[in-house]
Amino acid sequence: MTLTRILAPAAVLAATLAAPAFAQDVAFELINDSSLTLMEFYASPADVGSWEEDILGSGVVPPGSGGTVTIADGSSQCAYDILMVFEDGGELQDFVDVCSMASYTIFDQ
Repeated sequence: MTLTRILAPAAVLAATLAAPAFAQDVAFELINDSSLTLMEFYASPADVGSWEEDILGSGVVPPGSGGTVTIADGSSQCAYDILMVFEDGGELQDFVDVCSMASYTIFDQ
């Protein structure tokens, strides 16, 4: 075996380990166990000073319902601020780690 054949795989491994983390989509189950319809749902990386687009778009999440939320904003962060707006105009904000949660449940306050 030549030295070139041994070093080539090692160089590929080193380049892979040194590469920056790639952004990936994050998905989790959103469950509305509150008594109000969720009208808007925003999620933004914690270090961003403004809200991203309403993830629900024209949809809503009635009480007792849920669905999959996908955050596909190209961020490699896990720390997110979320904002929920309900049918009565009330708002709820939270801070979550989207990389470690499989679901998020909304309860009445």
